[in-house]
Amino acid sequence: MRSLKEDIFNEWVPLITSFIPETSLDLSKDDVIEELSLVWNILRSSFIAPKPEKRYKWEPINDGNGGGESNSDDVEKAGTSNYPMVLVQIPMYNEKEVYKVSIGAACGLSWPPDRIIIQVLDDSTDPIVKDLVQIECQKWANEGINIKYEIRDNRNGYKAGALKEGFKHNYVEACDFVTIFDADFQPDPDFLHKTIPYFIHNPEIGLVQARWEFVNARECIMTRIQEVSLNFHFKVEQEVGSFTYAFFGFNGTAGVWRIAAINEAGGWNGRTTVEDMDLSVRASLKGWKFVYVSDIRVKCELPSTFKAFRYQQHRWSCGPANLFRKMFMEIIRSEKVSLWKKIHVIYSFFLVRKIIAHIVTFSFYCVIIPTCVLFPEVVIPKWGAVYIPSAITLLNAVETPRSIHLLVYWILFETVMAMHRSKGTVIGLLETDRVNEWVVTEKLGDALLKTKSSDNLPIKPSEKPPLLERIYLMELFMGGYIFLCGCYDVTFGKNWFFIYLFAQAMAYFITGLGYVGTRKPNS
Repeated sequence: MRSLKEDIFNEWVPLITSFIPETSLDLSKDDVIEELSLVWNILRSSFIAPKPEKRYKWEPINDGNGGGESNSDDVEKAGTSNYPMVLVQIPMYNEKEVYKVSIGAACGLSWPPDRIIIQVLDDSTDPIVKDLVQIECQKWANEGINIKYEIRDNRNGYKAGALKEGFKHNYVEACDFVTIFDADFQPDPDFLHKTIPYFIHNPEIGLVQARWEFVNARECIMTRIQEVSLNFHFKVEQEVGSFTYAFFGFNGTAGVWRIAAINEAGGWNGRTTVEDMDLSVRASLKGWKFVYVSDIRVKCELPSTFKAFRYQQHRWSCGPANLFRKMFMEIIRSEKVSLWKKIHVIYSFFLVRKIIAHIVTFSFYCVIIPTCVLFPEVVIPKWGAVYIPSAITLLNAVETPRSIHLLVYWILFETVMAMHRSKGTVIGLLETDRVNEWVVTEKLGDALLKTKSSDNLPIKPSEKPPLLERIYLMELFMGGYIFLCGCYDVTFGKNWFFIYLFAQAMAYFITGLGYVGTRKPNS
């Protein structure tokens, strides 16, 4: 009797080889699975989610030497009139550990020197850091880079306020496009050569977004878990939004905007803590299209301390909910977008992904399941408690196969964070006191590798004892409740829920005591 592998090889491979490049047709029975994967990728990129270059016209900028990229000497000889003027904005706030990397990467972009302006928007409150950033800018200016160091006397509007203030300078009027890089982002030199052509040949495009690549993804389990979630966000959520509706949320960095699109949308607005999403929605309602290009990657740093990650997630959950509250009627009344796009923005983009997902995850796994243990007459079907969540988990992890063994940790940690995200969502919807709380995500750069000396401290040591500083009472309280429900299930239950409950309670306790992520140097 033939094996299943032989059946696949003899019956199906001949039907699909027409999709495979000639260089891949030397098949053997041992590499059928690999070739099937190749076929799937070809079909996906050709029919299911075509690459942006196949949907929009893209041609290298003609530099007078036959097109394509060229070095600076070639550009100077051929002239630079075909290159649009680009503004590069780098907003900063006390970024002692990463300011050199970000400024250096921006100044290293391979674009004609007379067609690019680097604008460092420094909101730092630490005078030492401000001096260091200014010295770094002056160093690059001495090397012939057109770099501007800009400060303001307040932090009104936070990042949105800084970006808006940066637009007020006279030299910006000559710029056609603006690209934004947060202080820990490091674009490759050819970043502009890959993104700007989309705008030149497609006047309806207002934004080109690149993908993030994480330099510290393997630093600890928490950063690896973040990588799983963010890879799914970029590969699925962003790519689907770009391909299906030409709309997705700008990620706040590693993207290029057409300045005309920003101006038509009303400019930057600091009314919420997600100024990037706010601008995205307003620009989309004006009819501008967005393109996400997954092949362009920009290196960045994931928050590796739990405190920094917690603040970031509060902002990322509170801000969208508050923006939805403010923009719901504006989306409904918009006349430049189709009904289907309105439904996508309201239902899929906001309600499902930014509001319902957080609340349902926390309510179901941390409240309903533990509480049902106390009421035996309530039965939760296996398809709802096990099968569907398992399928969703596997789909989320498919883009990060190297971390597939961490799925259990991912599930438990994401469920813990669902409580924090749900709280942020409710704060945003009700617009309570913490709705505009903005804490800049702490970056450590290579601080953990440095010698521990007072001169190298990225952050001043806390006066609180280390243990008390990292205790989180909400997580401990929730862990205690779930643990008690698990004990009750061991004694009286029949569904074996206690296995999950004890694991989830342990995750809450570990998180509540701060034994998650790395710890910043404090001595």
